[in-house]
Amino acid sequence: MKSVFARLGSDFLSSIVFLVVYGISGDVVPATAAGIAAATAQVIYARIKGKPIGFMTYASLALVIVLGSATLLTKDPRFVMFKPSIAHFAIGAVMLKRGWMLRYMPPIVVENIPHLIMAAGYAWAGLMFALGLGNIAVAMTGDVKLWALYVSAIAFGAKIAAFAIQYAVFRVVVTRKLRGEAAAAARNTAAV
Repeated sequence: MKSVFARLGSDFLSSIVFLVVYGISGDVVPATAAGIAAATAQVIYARIKGKPIGFMTYASLALVIVLGSATLLTKDPRFVMFKPSIAHFAIGAVMLKRGWMLRYMPPIVVENIPHLIMAAGYAWAGLMFALGLGNIAVAMTGDVKLWALYVSAIAFGAKIAAFAIQYAVFRVVVTRKLRGEAAAAARNTAAV
């Protein structure tokens, strides 16, 4: 669980820095500059440490630089505010691949409810697309405070809630299935 939050924090570091600096300064220009600097520093740090840098990291950096530069040139925060939508749409598209969740699940879940894992994978894709569309709707208002609330509380909270619901459902379904199989095996043994 800790690694999931660390990965989310890493993936959205530039947005987090933007929100913090904007919250302190109330000014889009230094917040955007700080977001660009954070994304660039993150990639440089990974390169120095010899960590592998994936396509999504480079794509995210490119988006931060391009959209951040557009924000700095126009002083219109909506350019930076669209970045999470692009990220959500890209992640949602990847999640449309059948069985993408299988490698993230414990063996007991994969062995007992692979059909639910497939359905959950598509539900996650739907959630990503919905969050991306919601971000666009909020970004179009141009209200940075409302957008900050959406990105930090609503979008993040929706992911946490989806994870908790998925965990609870998978746990209940697997437990019931295993108990049912154990009861059937006991009846068969008693019948012999």
